[in-house]
Amino acid sequence: MERKDVSDQCKEHLRQTLAALDPVRLLREIREAQRVLAQLEVGVANAETAPSIAELSGFVASLATVWRDGEVRPTHRKRTTGPRSYRTRVDPFESVWPRVQQWLNEQPDATAKTLFQRLQDETPTPFAPGQLRTLQRRVKEWRTAIARRLVLGAGDESDVLAVVANAELVA
Repeated sequence: MERKDVSDQCKEHLRQTLAALDPVRLLREIREAQRVLAQLEVGVANAETAPSIAELSGFVASLATVWRDGEVRPTHRKRTTGPRSYRTRVDPFESVWPRVQQWLNEQPDATAKTLFQRLQDETPTPFAPGQLRTLQRRVKEWRTAIARRLVLGAGDESDVLAVVANAELVA
């Protein structure tokens, strides 16, 4: 409105348009258009045979639980069947694992973090800090296998005896 290059006639037209704008009326018109569209979808010919308030209330009430039925779309992911039995990445500790096992046989109560720090000090190319969790899993698997051998008697007896001897020395 402050610009000099806009004609007075155009400014007056803009003022009339602004005065005619009514957000409440616009909302009412949008809702009416949605109602007519919904009637067309349902197949209702005119407003007198429109769905009753009870039917609409029932529909709205069912919205709270309808999500449980779910809609199958190609974008939905299938549920996993369980943990994988294969590795997805190369094991970073494969080359040093015999040394770690030797340390664990010597000191079975050593924490994986202590072993990781020891590896960091002794290897020429240190491991990334994020690989600690991988070593913790490997140590847990090792301890589970040793415990299973001790309890069930499976595996090589000399391994079990060495572990028991080391555990007695530590205790």
